[in-house]
Amino acid sequence: MNVIFLTLFDIRTYSEHNIYCDLLREFEKNGHNVYCVSPIERRFKTKTHLEENGRLLKLKIGNTQKTNIIEKGISTLLIQGQFVKAIKKYFRGVKFDLVLYSTPPITLGKAVKFIKKRDNAKSYLMLKDIFPQNAVDLGMMHKTGLKSVLYKYFRKKEEKLYKMSDKIGCMSPANVDFLLKHNSYLDKEKVEICPNAIEVRDVSLTETQVKEMRIKYDIPLNKKVFVYGGNLGKPQGVDFIIDSIKTQLDNDSVYFLIVGDGTHFAKINEFIEIEKPQNVKLLKRLPRDDYERMISACDVGMIYLDSRFTIPNFPSRLLSYLQAKKPVLACTDKNTDIGNIIVDNGFGWWCESNDIKAFEECIEKVACSNLIDMGEKGYDFLIENYTSEKAYKIIEDFLNESFAN
Repeated sequence: MNVIFLTLFDIRTYSEHNIYCDLLREFEKNGHNVYCVSPIERRFKTKTHLEENGRLLKLKIGNTQKTNIIEKGISTLLIQGQFVKAIKKYFRGVKFDLVLYSTPPITLGKAVKFIKKRDNAKSYLMLKDIFPQNAVDLGMMHKTGLKSVLYKYFRKKEEKLYKMSDKIGCMSPANVDFLLKHNSYLDKEKVEICPNAIEVRDVSLTETQVKEMRIKYDIPLNKKVFVYGGNLGKPQGVDFIIDSIKTQLDNDSVYFLIVGDGTHFAKINEFIEIEKPQNVKLLKRLPRDDYERMISACDVGMIYLDSRFTIPNFPSRLLSYLQAKKPVLACTDKNTDIGNIIVDNGFGWWCESNDIKAFEECIEKVACSNLIDMGEKGYDFLIENYTSEKAYKIIEDFLNESFAN
């Protein structure tokens, strides 16, 4: 079969290791021809071109990141038309059997509709984000009043995307429940669990390699190191990140390593510059290989989500921690089920991300826990539930059923 993946994620080669490329390679392993449209912003001064033997289309679009709000808005509105035009030009001789796409964004509906109509293709939405409700949760949009225009516009886009999708794969049971509860027009048979998944690799380090990594980045050898890796913005509830770390500034047995970038990086950096904590390090970025090795060189992985969320987010960074056999401390809202999954399966701890006392209690629990045993449980759970092979099988079952009818 010919499969096309539409995304705003910057894919440079199918050999990359992330939840999307790992899945695309799984399709290739099973004999499918995989095509992809992935953008490259105008600021990189690169023309639209084909990679991966003509199957990866790097589409030049306007700037949507590191630019002003006006240019971002115009570029975003133009994207779906640019996708359709590019597919017509570069893939005009290819008849697609399946169109895969993920949220974010919700603005590729026009391109999905075009492929479905032209090729009679089946469509599968991998729901990684529930927008615009997430923006409402964080106070960035409003459902009522004069400021509701933007919300209503994107809500219509969201509903259209759901309706045109033949199947919607959600990250967790809570995502399925939320989607059906707030979109009553959806047939429950149309919605299933298709979790974030990766091609699991051996990223383990010897004791000597752990010491080498810690020494390289000036991380203490004699402390329990809690690592957070990922975006640092509104969704992560940066105020709670700072407040939670502040409770441990006098704790000589723990150390916090934060590796990431985002709109609120400067806020954490300012806190560190003013407070000058001895057990916290902030790094803007690491080389990809070093980042994965660093996780393996730490003791506990951390997840942060803003307590205001009503949508059940399920951050994919969980998979990196489980692959490295690290237990996980999740500080999130009460609506996501990631905390329940972590605690119920014995590979970590959870507290609500507005409860400082509960956070302190979690740190105390870490101190008296068998971290190696918990890490092994997490790794086993990853193998059993979150591999790209299993995600592929879920989509394959949908395809087999669709073409059998």
